[in-house]
Amino acid sequence: MELVGGCYEQILFGFAVRPGQNWTPIPDFTHHAHTASLSAVAVNNRYVVTGSRDETIQIYDMKKKIEHGALLHHNGTITCLEFYGNAHLLSGAEDGLICIWDTKRWECLKSIKAHKGHVTSLSIHPSGKLALSVGTDKTLRTWNLVEGRSAFIKNLKQNAHIVKWSPSGEKYVVVVNNKVDVYKLETASVSGAITTEKRISSVRFITDSLLAIAGDDEVIRLYDCDSQKCLCEFKAHENRIKDIYSFEKEGLQVIVTASSDGYIKLWSLDLDKIQDSPSLLCEVNTKARLTCLAVWLDRPSETKENPDNATTSSYVNEDEQPLITRKKKVCWTDNRDKSAKGDRQVTPKKRKSEGAQQRKKMKLQSSK
Repeated sequence: MELVGGCYEQILFGFAVRPGQNWTPIPDFTHHAHTASLSAVAVNNRYVVTGSRDETIQIYDMKKKIEHGALLHHNGTITCLEFYGNAHLLSGAEDGLICIWDTKRWECLKSIKAHKGHVTSLSIHPSGKLALSVGTDKTLRTWNLVEGRSAFIKNLKQNAHIVKWSPSGEKYVVVVNNKVDVYKLETASVSGAITTEKRISSVRFITDSLLAIAGDDEVIRLYDCDSQKCLCEFKAHENRIKDIYSFEKEGLQVIVTASSDGYIKLWSLDLDKIQDSPSLLCEVNTKARLTCLAVWLDRPSETKENPDNATTSSYVNEDEQPLITRKKKVCWTDNRDKSAKGDRQVTPKKRKSEGAQQRKKMKLQSSK
């Protein structure tokens, strides 16, 4: 199991955690992943992908422990990344595009002009047939992934910055500033609302009715989505919390948090005693300003995976640019004390020139 975290300092951190050995995080790698700050990270059974303000998506093969390549389709900061099973990845960016990627060949199957402004967040339904997205055009959009088209558009009063399906897919939440609207899929209408004091930075469904919310403060709050009541709150960090992740391991419910204070922390949550504050399993100080977080689980049995039955692969556009394959060893080192300004395995100038060449090729093709 690997904790992976991105930061403003352009670094991707990896910490190996072995639950049977006191949950002690062991530094595994520090990789100079991008030429700008990291903005998104996502994982499946094999790969970790990161998005950045440098407009690229970098791919890492966690089993071979190499840098696998880069996706250069977007022309704007990558704002959101989400895998569906082991065959597909969806990406959203400030260029207003949502791209559907085949993760077997790493080709763009479909590029959708999703929003008139930026795409700020997206979420794939557990069935793989629908996706939701929100953007800076004050809309919530539903996407038919089977046919690769828009299914429904809902106008919002303000720009939303987070959207998330529940594990069952029967409800979803939309976050606008410090307010969470809970929607039911059956009626596509708001069934309740949760309001916090400060702007919300991350939300995560722990169960279908239990939602963890982090804002621009040090506290994690757990809410019942049905009653919208706060069941528990606890101080998790010394600075604002940037991201929350969660998974179930051998019957243990684990919440992972990342903060601007540089710490990644793992918490054990007892669902039978939800009023009690979670207990701290372990923590690690990255000494960096963290922005995004994920947990890569080595084997499929370690976590509940979505079924790999997405049908988006029928939409292959032969004109789409495939990734530039550039396999390179990532800095998997034993240098435990290196700071975020340390190892730089990938040359920033080289990547910048490659991105410019790729965009030039795309413009030439589009003008033909």
